[in-house]
Amino acid sequence: MRCDITHQGTTSIILISGRFVFDGHRDFRAAYEEALNRAETKLIQLDLGEVEYLDSSALGMMLLMKDRGDAAGKKIQIRGASDFAYKLLVTTNFHKIFDILKS
Repeated sequence: MRCDITHQGTTSIILISGRFVFDGHRDFRAAYEEALNRAETKLIQLDLGEVEYLDSSALGMMLLMKDRGDAAGKKIQIRGASDFAYKLLVTTNFHKIFDILKS
């Protein structure tokens, strides 16, 4: 899994590529902590467009990020989810927890 973060004004974008599984939890946490600690960031977008696979640990990591974002007053969105990721997010009712932008 690769986890890259970029900042565009008040938006921080975390791009995940490859297999989003527990092995990448340190990189993922470091990326969202960077976004949360950045004063200019009001919106964090999790880009899942290059995700080949994600499992229950990835869903758990996303929930932790959401909790931390809510506590910090930052909005969290999921964007560009691959077909596989989008179907899993809807099946697990994550569309009721996150704002999901399907591209």
